[in-house]
Amino acid sequence: MTTIAIVGAGTGLGAAIARRFGTEGFAVALISRDQKKLDQLAEELNAEGFIARGYAASVRDPEALTAALEQAALELGPIEVLEYSPLPQEEFLRSVLETTVTDLAAAVEFSIYGPVTAVHQVLDGMRTLGRGTVLFVNGGSAVRPNPSIAGTSIAFAGEAALATMLHDSLGAENIHVGQLIIPGAIEPGHPQNDPGALAQRLWEHHTQRDTFRVYAEPFPTSK
Repeated sequence: MTTIAIVGAGTGLGAAIARRFGTEGFAVALISRDQKKLDQLAEELNAEGFIARGYAASVRDPEALTAALEQAALELGPIEVLEYSPLPQEEFLRSVLETTVTDLAAAVEFSIYGPVTAVHQVLDGMRTLGRGTVLFVNGGSAVRPNPSIAGTSIAFAGEAALATMLHDSLGAENIHVGQLIIPGAIEPGHPQNDPGALAQRLWEHHTQRDTFRVYAEPFPTSK
């Protein structure tokens, strides 16, 4: 059995991803900051017949994130899929004229240092398996900067650049790197942005492996 590690796991998209990949036989490592909430979600998933466990770590703490991913692989099995989708924090959502260096540094830790840490931790295991997938999930500001949420726009752009370079560098090793852009809000019942629909898109991204970037709904990248 191999594992999907969901970084930024919660009761919405993260839970939907856990169920979609768990249905296909993956063990599920749930990673976010709150161990109590992770344990509650893992208990729900286990009651449904999935294998899931929570590992508390902040994506802004490289040592904690590395330790969580290492422990998950030891307890659940090698990480074949890494999915990175923590929700941006409030200080990243200020206008460009209000955003300070401190705000921006936090956003970069969240959306660039965090993914770099996570990818480096799981790569050796994927190489041993001979396969792997890294999936980044971002809002529309990753491809169209929004001056009202400057920190996220800048950091998401960096994350998108990182993901692009990883895609180009790892494909020859049978490690697929992809990005899902969600232009609007995640909304239960929405035809494209329902958590279950988004989880299905990520499953297809993992299995089809034929493109780098996909959109949850039509979203032109230029005005």
